[in-house]
Amino acid sequence: MKAGDIVQDFITERDVEKIIEQVLSKLEPVIEQVKPKEINMLPNKTNIDFSQNANGIFESIDLAVESALEAHIILTSYKLEDREKMIQSIRKEVLGDIENIARLVYEETKLGKYEDKIAKINLAASKTPGTEDIKTSAISGDYGLTIEEMAPFGVIGAVTPVTNPVETLINNAISMISGGNSVVFNVHPSSKKSSAYTVELINKAVLKAGGPQNLVTMVKEPTIETVNQLSSHPRISMMVGTGGPGLVKSLLKSGKKTIGAGAGNPPVVVDETADMNLAAKGIIEGASFDNNILCIAEKEVFVVNEVADDLIYNMLSSGAYMLNQEELEKVMKLTLVEDEDLGAKSCTLSPKKKYHVHKNWVGKDASKILSEIGITKQDVKLLICEVDSDHPYVTLEQMMPILPLVRCSDVDEAIKLAVKAEGTNKHTASIFSRNVDNMTKFARAINTTIFVKNAPTLAGVGYKGEGNATFTIAGPTGEGITSAKTFTRVRRCVLAEGGFRIV
Repeated sequence: MKAGDIVQDFITERDVEKIIEQVLSKLEPVIEQVKPKEINMLPNKTNIDFSQNANGIFESIDLAVESALEAHIILTSYKLEDREKMIQSIRKEVLGDIENIARLVYEETKLGKYEDKIAKINLAASKTPGTEDIKTSAISGDYGLTIEEMAPFGVIGAVTPVTNPVETLINNAISMISGGNSVVFNVHPSSKKSSAYTVELINKAVLKAGGPQNLVTMVKEPTIETVNQLSSHPRISMMVGTGGPGLVKSLLKSGKKTIGAGAGNPPVVVDETADMNLAAKGIIEGASFDNNILCIAEKEVFVVNEVADDLIYNMLSSGAYMLNQEELEKVMKLTLVEDEDLGAKSCTLSPKKKYHVHKNWVGKDASKILSEIGITKQDVKLLICEVDSDHPYVTLEQMMPILPLVRCSDVDEAIKLAVKAEGTNKHTASIFSRNVDNMTKFARAINTTIFVKNAPTLAGVGYKGEGNATFTIAGPTGEGITSAKTFTRVRRCVLAEGGFRIV
C-alpha cells in the first residue's frame, strides 16, 4: 500500500475543513493586495461624490453602475456571515414597513389588490433564500485538494416588471447580495416611486448591518433607453430580466450572461377523479390572487366533461360569477382590443380574429369589470366563462380575473389542449386529480418549470407550499427557480500537493 492510499483511507471531514481553512487564510493577503488596484480602475472616480448618493437613486446609468461597482469591491472583503447579517437586516426592514410599501405600489400601479400585495411582499422578504444557498464543496485525494466555490459575478443589471415591481426587487436583491454581488435596477417606469422607496429601504438596512452604501442602485427615470445603456455597460457582468418575451429577447442580444424570466399562460387540468370542492377553491384562490397579474397564476381550465358541471357549481359556491354568452361578449369588447390585419382578406371563410389585452383592464377587480357592463355584484372574486379551446381568453396571457373553462372529452384531450395553450413558455401548469398516472402523464407532456398538483399554482413559489420563493422564474434561459446560487459562477481552486512525489 502506498503512502497516498493511506492518507485517502484515513482522512476525516475535520482534516478537510482544516485544509480548507489553511488554503483560504493564505488567499486573504492576496485578495487584500488586489482590491486597491480594482478600486483605482473606477472611471472618473475623483469626479464623483458617492457619499451624496447613499440612498442608491441616481440620475444616470453610469453613476448607478459606478457606485454599485465600488460597493461590490468593498463587499468582497466581507465574510459570508457578514452578508447574512445584511440579508437579515433587509428582511427586518421590509417586514417592518410592509403595509406602507404595499400601499405605495398599489396606489402607484393601480393593479391588483392591496392585501395580496402585502402577502407577496411578505413572501419575497421571508422565503427568498439567503446565504444558506451558497455552499463550497471540497474534493481530496492522492493528488491534493480541490475546492469549488460559488463566486459572485460582480455588478448585475436587473430589469423588473410593473406586475410585481417591489416584490421582484426585494427577491432579486436578497438573492444577488447573498451571492456576493451588487445590483443596478432598471424598474418599470410605472412603478419608479415605490421602487425607489424600496431601494432606499434596502440600502438603509445594509448600512445598519455594517455593509457598504449603494449595494443596490437604480436610475431615477427609467426608460427603454436606460435599459439599453445598462445592458451594454462594460461594468455590468450579468443581465437579469423579469418580464415578457420581448424583454428577454432584447437582453439576450447584449452578449452578456443573461437570465430571462418570460411570460406564462398556466393551464389547469381537472380530471374525473378530482375532489371538485378542493379544485374549485384552489383554482379560485390562485386565479383571483392579486387579480391574476402573476405570471404563475391559473389562466385557463381544461376540465373533463363528465365533471364540468360539478366543478362549475363548486366554483359558483366559492365566489365565482358565471358569464352568460351576452355578458361574455360585452366583457370581451371591454377588455380585448382587436389586432389590425393589414394583410389580404380571404375570399372564402373569415379567419379567426386576433386580439391583445386592453391594458386599462389588466389587474382590475372582477366586480369593477361587471359594473362596467351594467351588472352590480359585490364580493365577486373571479369571472368564469365556458369557451372553445381557441378562444382569445385561452390563448392570451390576459392577467385579469377572468377564467375561461374548456370542456374536454377525457383527460388525454385535456392534456393535449393544455399543452397547446401553454405554448413554448415552459412556465407553470397544474392539475387536480387523484390519479397518479394522470399527474405523471401531464407533467411529462407539459414539461414546465413549475408543476403543481391539487393546490393553487402559488404553492409553486412557496405560498402555502414548501420550497423557496422567487419572482424571477427563468424558463426561457433554463435556470428555473432562481435563488442566490443562480447569481454565482463556479470557481475551482486546486492545491496540488504530492501529486508528483516519487514513492
